[in-house]
Amino acid sequence: MENNRSLFEHFSFQVDKGQTPLRIDKYLMNFVENATRTKIQAAATNGSIEVNGIVVKSNYKVKPLDEIKVKFEYPPHQNLLVAENIALDIVYEDDDLVVLNKPAGMVVHPGHGNYSGTLINALIYHFENLPKNSSNRPGLVHRLDKDTSGLLVVAKNDNSMVHLSNQFANKTSKREYIALVWGNVKDDSGRIDNYIGRNPKNRLQNVVLGDDSLAGGKRAITNYMVISRMNYVSLVKCTLETGRTHQIRVHMKHIGHTLFNDERYGGNIILKGTTYTKYKQFADNCFKLLPRQALHAKTLGFTHPVNGKFMQFDSNLPVDFKNCIRKWESYSRI
Repeated sequence: MENNRSLFEHFSFQVDKGQTPLRIDKYLMNFVENATRTKIQAAATNGSIEVNGIVVKSNYKVKPLDEIKVKFEYPPHQNLLVAENIALDIVYEDDDLVVLNKPAGMVVHPGHGNYSGTLINALIYHFENLPKNSSNRPGLVHRLDKDTSGLLVVAKNDNSMVHLSNQFANKTSKREYIALVWGNVKDDSGRIDNYIGRNPKNRLQNVVLGDDSLAGGKRAITNYMVISRMNYVSLVKCTLETGRTHQIRVHMKHIGHTLFNDERYGGNIILKGTTYTKYKQFADNCFKLLPRQALHAKTLGFTHPVNGKFMQFDSNLPVDFKNCIRKWESYSRI
């Protein structure tokens, strides 16, 4: 039975009590990352979608509090990590660790819909015997979202893995990001401290769940400072005290300043500005220049696991990010 189970990727959800009737294939597209409607419909045809213990077809309409279980077949050999000769932008390397600059668009580790071309596929090609982290992923101390660019540290041995992971867990590492956000951020600086967790209405998003642990989720702390204001957008430096999934994206949206072109959180439409056609064309051109969320992991600092020295690395903003900022700067001077 266990061998059979390992051939499938399992998902289970309880439908939110406020859910309006919706076809289950459309519903699941909001809850399973990178799952196409075709794949969901194929799972339904194979009898792999159950609601309240009963197999349903793709036209089943979900109802409040339905218990949904789905299993997708893994592609052949998905469980085998394949080494791939993908170039890495290495900023620093020694016997214990590697610091690299991840480009936007690269997924950090294999997962549903992304089984090759990931950072881990590249790492196991370039480095032998990388230590596994608590999630069984070689070398990974922390991660960046697919479309976030910037600095990552990778452990090359068990001692480094433990030492660096503890620094991230104990909030002694330094992580600064640059973000372009919608709106004129009123305060020059601020601190966001609350609890974030999975959005019950869309599992692909996280949301602020409240200001105490009773609301669920995990505590997340982001400090921000405005670098410049350009009428309808602001350039902000965000310093992390914790490292939750989508933390900056969730926190900036929560205070009313969604990241520019962050499709998952609604920043890929014009949220601030005028109704003039000329402005709409300008904003659309900016979206094309920077076709992803405007977030870059610029600064990374940590104590070296062997020599005990504090090391800090900085990376330049990628060309797409720079070009977008220049365009907004020019527009704000008109």
